[in-house]
Parts: sequence; C-alpha cells; structure tokens
Amino acid sequence: MVGVMVLELVVVLVLVMFVVILVMLVVALVVMVLVMVVVMMGMMTVVVKVVGMVVVMMVVMVVVEAVW
Repeated sequence: MVGVMVLELVVVLVLVMFVVILVMLVVALVVMVLVMVVVMMGMMTVVVKVVGMVVVMMVVMVVVEAVW
C-alpha cells in the first residue's frame, strides 16, 4: 500500500512539474512575442522618423533652390 502511495505521489509530482514547465514555456513565448512586437513598433517609429526627416530635408533643399 505504501509503495502505491509513493508511486502516486511521484506521478503527481512529475505531472505537476510537466505542467509548470509547459506554463513557463508558454509564458516565455508570450513575453518574447510581446518584446518582438514592441521592438518592431519601435523600429517602425524610428524608420518613420528618419524618412520624415529625409523628406523634410528634401523639401527644404527644393524650397531653398527655388528661392535662390
């Protein structure tokens, strides 16, 4: 009887460990995806800012050329 109890305990512990590991993996994946999205958004804003700066510079150059 005691042996069966120990076996059941071991099985339950292994299952719990498995579930915990799975949950941790899922959480890690979600965090990674969120970080990737945030980084991508940041990159996009930086790209947009750079493009905007370039466009503004071009417009200024054209206006200066026209005025001159």
